[in-house]
Amino acid sequence: MTWPPQRLDAPDPATYSPRQQEIHDQIASGPRGGVRGPLAVWLHRPELAARAQDLGRYCRYDTSLDQRLSELAILVTGRVFGSEYEWQIHRGHALTAGLEPEIIEAVRRNRRPDFPDAETEVVHDVARAAHEKRELDDALYARAIAVLGEGRLVDLVGLLGYYTLISLTINIFRIPPIGEGDAELSDG
Repeated sequence: MTWPPQRLDAPDPATYSPRQQEIHDQIASGPRGGVRGPLAVWLHRPELAARAQDLGRYCRYDTSLDQRLSELAILVTGRVFGSEYEWQIHRGHALTAGLEPEIIEAVRRNRRPDFPDAETEVVHDVARAAHEKRELDDALYARAIAVLGEGRLVDLVGLLGYYTLISLTINIFRIPPIGEGDAELSDG
């Protein structure tokens, strides 16, 4: 597939300000191991990059949700936004975290998966409702509290907000998938 040209490339490292270099080095030395995609574009505004990467580190690595559930929420976000880069990056993370391939494929195709447990189902349902309806009805909210508890629901909402920022950055600045591979979300 031919992707439209990226609208805003990352700043040229040769022209980094001292603050851009500092933030770049902080991100690159952390668990992400590099500065790519949305994080690289955010370096145009190093304070945004610094604060967003701190929030992202919490949402990705330090949340009270187990990684399998976090990756499901991220995939749902990427699917709803049609964000190929996000999908490409997190599909592999989801598999590594133990998310069932059948669930990943159902999300990719915009179909409701069969769920092995109540936690997986409620994370999926909250993520879809949050992005599609911009709220949770009383029944879903009550189910989410009963299944996840207040703290994990707060973390889930924070994660959904952060990955919405990621998706918007990817889509608005047209960040293509790595290697500009085939679209996986177009036939959903």
